[in-house]
Amino acid sequence: MSSLSDVGNLMHLYLYQIDPGDGIDAPEFIISSTAKFLNETGGRNWVPVIVKEVGEDQYEVIGNSFIFAVAEAAGLEKVWCIIADEREDTEKISKILSGEKIPKINLSTATRDEIKSALQYLIEKPDSKLKGVKLPVATNRLDETPRQFWKDFQPITKLGCGITTAKVNALKEVFYLIPQPTPEAEKVNLSTATKDEIKAALKYLIEKPNSKLKQVELAKATESIAGAPRQNWKSLEPITKLKCGIGKAKINLLKEIFYLNP
Repeated sequence: MSSLSDVGNLMHLYLYQIDPGDGIDAPEFIISSTAKFLNETGGRNWVPVIVKEVGEDQYEVIGNSFIFAVAEAAGLEKVWCIIADEREDTEKISKILSGEKIPKINLSTATRDEIKSALQYLIEKPDSKLKGVKLPVATNRLDETPRQFWKDFQPITKLGCGITTAKVNALKEVFYLIPQPTPEAEKVNLSTATKDEIKAALKYLIEKPNSKLKQVELAKATESIAGAPRQNWKSLEPITKLKCGIGKAKINLLKEIFYLNP
């Protein structure tokens, strides 16, 4: 594999030593006309091909594949190359920097500006499947929704932002998801909890992935529970009578975070 002395070096390599790798999807006219001009101007590729060593004196293209294709079409015997290391990240950034791969962002943690610029790119693409999507609306809905724990993009179809089931797969071109670990919540004594503590605890339970409390209105439930005389409760059953969306079928879910110490 590449020795430390070769990595980063500019080397003039024979084309037969180089595997084109994934190659490049470029029109034949562009490749052949560029090859002709390259020959007319001296046959030197001033922009080098990026390669990694895959064996003794054997290399593989990982960036600037277009230049390699042009060198082949021009009939060059040798081509100037930069030697890169074999790391997967090196190949990835080489393809991104040479415009052969589109960078993606993690929607689980993306900022508002990142979401906006990525959506704008998708919406403005020729023949985009997201043409009718309103950028400000989609940006706001995605930015405001709790997406930290999503495992797929389906929740987007329920945000009312114009991205339907038929369109949601188009997002995979620029977005990916790495769900964040669910934080451990501290238990709260409901007998003495403040309104803010109750709200934070309920919010945690409602926004959990696959939560069975999704339909509970946070503001209404918070007001109802905070305003109830809970100091002497011996169980959570009185909550089922507050008409706050937490019935008998859901009451036990509160035990994950609430306890009573009258």
